[in-house]
Amino acid sequence: MEKEELSIRSVLRTVTKKLAPDYVNCKACGRRAVRQVWTDNMNICPFCGRYQAMTADQRLDLIFDPGSRQDFNKDLSAKDPLDFPGYADKAKRLEKKTGLKESAVTAFGRINGIKVVAVVLDTRFFMGSMSSIVGEKVTRAVETAGREKLPLIIFAASGGARMQEGIHSLMQMAKTSSAVQEFSERGGLYISCLTHPTTGGVTASFATLGDITLAEPGALIGFAGPRVIEQTIGVKLPKGFQRAEYLYKHGFVDRIVKRQELKEVLYDILKLHQDSGVGGRA
Repeated sequence: MEKEELSIRSVLRTVTKKLAPDYVNCKACGRRAVRQVWTDNMNICPFCGRYQAMTADQRLDLIFDPGSRQDFNKDLSAKDPLDFPGYADKAKRLEKKTGLKESAVTAFGRINGIKVVAVVLDTRFFMGSMSSIVGEKVTRAVETAGREKLPLIIFAASGGARMQEGIHSLMQMAKTSSAVQEFSERGGLYISCLTHPTTGGVTASFATLGDITLAEPGALIGFAGPRVIEQTIGVKLPKGFQRAEYLYKHGFVDRIVKRQELKEVLYDILKLHQDSGVGGRA
């Protein structure tokens, strides 16, 4: 009888756990809300308004017309050129956990009918860091946009170069920058969208080479982090240093755009350039 009661209690606990609401805690204010509330609010805290990370799927769903998304180069997966201890195993675990083969996702899609090529760095996979394959996917996306005469949109969110790949990762800075330069010389339109955080080699290469640079509110944008800079130069940095608002004030960002407005702002930019004969076809 006692065994039956324990079994029933175990089943009830399991069912209760499965039926219980899935909560998300805000990393800024500490308050929590049901996950669906976060999803409906575009991963913006319903209490303090602080932005939280979005997955690549969420970002593409945010800007693309329903049913217009077509991924490409999705089978390119992380490599281990230096045979770095534990790197390959961690990559496999992250692939299983996230469904991603690398931190970069590339896709065709339409924004209010205008076809574009988009790249999104997903921080769930090695913090969106730039590996040799990420550099390859970004470069292929830039080349595809140039070949198809389509506008290019890149959402950067990265901790920088991937240390497990050493020089192979650092070489992607030159590789991606060269591709963007050639794309620009051929008259391509590149819109760079900086999200939190955009740092390291990604900032020092393709992320800051856009014809138009947008940023999300409060995003950390820079090369080294503020604490590293303060420790290096021995000077207290201004309040909000390296945040999107600071960079906008000093001319490094063209506009700060809320997520709720992003699709329409992108469309306005695309339509303006399309009407002037720049930036691709519909």
